[in-house]
Amino acid sequence: QVQLVESGGGLVQAGGSLRLSCAGSGIIFRINSIAWYRQAPGKQRDLVAYITSVGITNYADSVKGRFTISRDNAKNTVYLQMNILKPEDTAVYYCNSMPAGRFDWGQGTQVTVSS
Repeated sequence: QVQLVESGGGLVQAGGSLRLSCAGSGIIFRINSIAWYRQAPGKQRDLVAYITSVGITNYADSVKGRFTISRDNAKNTVYLQMNILKPEDTAVYYCNSMPAGRFDWGQGTQVTVSS
């Protein structure tokens, strides 16, 4: 079973940037579309962005123009570059397949944006 490990979260001021990483393993990771999801306290887990195995990307309207998803298949890693962060971006960020559920959920990485 592929295990995903998210990293790169932290505390940042509004307007700042962070880059998240999602490390997977094996060909199953490389051939799947991979997505970033986020879950704020008391809210459901929402899709943020995803990237297909050939690099086609898609973003939630709330992050378009601010976030960029990319992948390095040689490193089995998917990234989420987050710029111009807003307090409403505060959440635990997870990666998984798109659609979700092909892999076990990891522990996520906390992103906190202060105003």
